Amino acid sequence: MIFKLVGDGRPYPEHGLSNRDWAQIPPRQVRLDSLITTKAVLDLHSLLAKDSTFYGDLFPHVVQWQGEFYLEDGLHRALRAALHQRSVLHARVLELTDPG
Repeated sequence: MIFKLVGDGRPYPEHGLSNRDWAQIPPRQVRLDSLITTKAVLDLHSLLAKDSTFYGDLFPHVVQWQGEFYLEDGLHRALRAALHQRSVLHARVLELTDPG
């Protein structure tokens, strides 16, 4: 199995981070098998495009919420890492705390 779970949607509260805010979070290693996706569908054109990160962040965005790691952005990069038989990838991880 590549991911811990294939999800469809974001179960965590809205964080309001912009791309500039995400860029301030230093990347760290995350195991692919610990990630829960927030998208159940992928676009093969994006997966196979050589320049798919040209206009975006080089690192996937992961939200840590209630002990789980949710892959918010970077599904195609994570799948490419798995296709290259890597078990980890570098991602920016936002740790959200439960407001309650």
